[in-house]
Amino acid sequence: MPQARPRPLVAGNWKMNGLKLSARVFASIAQGYDAALRKKLDILVCPPATLTVTFGVVAVGSGVAVGGQDCHVEAAGAHTGDISAVQLADAGATYVIVGHSERRADHGETDAVVRAKALAAREACLTPVVCVGETRAQRESGDALAIVRAQLAGSLPETADRHDLVVAYEPVWAIGTGLTAMPPQVAEVHAAIRDVLTARYGDEGAAIRILYGGSVKPDNAFDLLSVANVDGALVGGASLDAADFLAIAEYYR
Repeated sequence: MPQARPRPLVAGNWKMNGLKLSARVFASIAQGYDAALRKKLDILVCPPATLTVTFGVVAVGSGVAVGGQDCHVEAAGAHTGDISAVQLADAGATYVIVGHSERRADHGETDAVVRAKALAAREACLTPVVCVGETRAQRESGDALAIVRAQLAGSLPETADRHDLVVAYEPVWAIGTGLTAMPPQVAEVHAAIRDVLTARYGDEGAAIRILYGGSVKPDNAFDLLSVANVDGALVGGASLDAADFLAIAEYYR
């Protein structure tokens, strides 16, 4: 019998954007996540750490999940400026992004560090959203699939199931550039990711959600979310606008 498609997840990564007044945007997202949409998909917003508690309070009763954008591998300690998975959970988060290309590039995070952060997240009862993706040079050289497979091999926990892991494919060349991978490119990479997940985790790997990220907008969401093995989106800039973010989620209505 064919495996049921995973329940979709549309996640917003606000990155280093948002002040206290941004709670109004988040409240609009929560209000737009009506009963009909709740039956169809999950919605997650990952604000900067300064807004985690605020958004967590606004989210009460809405069904919208709040997540972090990164976490330290340790639960506590002398790590000035860092935030732990335990602290994020205490602030109301239920997910955390780890291994985003901007963290890998700007902070030199290796696959081993990403895996350690994913494990720290799960220890704190957060679901890690593990990001992978190739650069433009790697794609043009024909190495995209090899790079993504290597990142998965080094970044994913040894064990996982549909409830404690999400994977996000974000081609680096399509993040914040206005460029978007074409559906056949997305299909090829997501199929490869699914193969890795099922080989590693068996039947559970077929149910783990794989998100596409990289300049997802309302005008390209239908084409991207229609691709096989795309179980939702990790949305950057468009998630800062409630109407745009909800328009992407509306694909599943």
